[in-house]
Amino acid sequence: MVWRDDLGRALTDHPRPSVAVDVAVLTVPQDDRHDHRLHVVVVEGPHGVALPGTFLHPGERLADAAVRALRTKVGVSDLAFHQLAMHDDPARDDRGWVLSMAHGAVIPAGALPADTRLVAVVDGRPAQRLAFDHDEMVTHAVDDLRTRYADRPDPDHVLGERFTLLDLRRLHEAVADRELPKDTFRRRMLPFLRGTGEFSTADVGRPAELFVPRPAP
Repeated sequence: MVWRDDLGRALTDHPRPSVAVDVAVLTVPQDDRHDHRLHVVVVEGPHGVALPGTFLHPGERLADAAVRALRTKVGVSDLAFHQLAMHDDPARDDRGWVLSMAHGAVIPAGALPADTRLVAVVDGRPAQRLAFDHDEMVTHAVDDLRTRYADRPDPDHVLGERFTLLDLRRLHEAVADRELPKDTFRRRMLPFLRGTGEFSTADVGRPAELFVPRPAP
């Protein structure tokens, strides 16, 4: 039996939008060419430079589509991500009525394929104009990232299991897009860290102590 509303219309009588997912993957390259600042992963498509994304397949969950987009368009698997916002402007896509669920993710630059294309993030937006409303999606992802990094040391584990306070501060400065006072940053982060008693191998200067995050209470 086909369900119908009070006016006798079935679900198939209503116009339906297409549904897509797009993923803003943020990273901080460690090479001098990228100035150690926040970047976003992009791909080249028919509409120009854009975030990796795809249309939802029948019977597919949004998260499954995001996984597929990252695997097929970036070459990355097993990346944690989360939903940011549904972009539903009817005019956002000139191909037709398309809703897109924006997702955010963070990844160490070394985990990306060597040929991954990156665009710098300046003042919370991509330095290069992206297709559709992907600039806005990047802004959502950056705002979300800054909120999560405001009071916690590297919650996405970009630096790995052990790191120095200098490495941690440089990462947080890249996220915040500004310099952070050394002593203030140290006081804010030390309650969440545990010293390992081990030290980094320094080419110049004194070796620095390595820290690990304290387990969450």
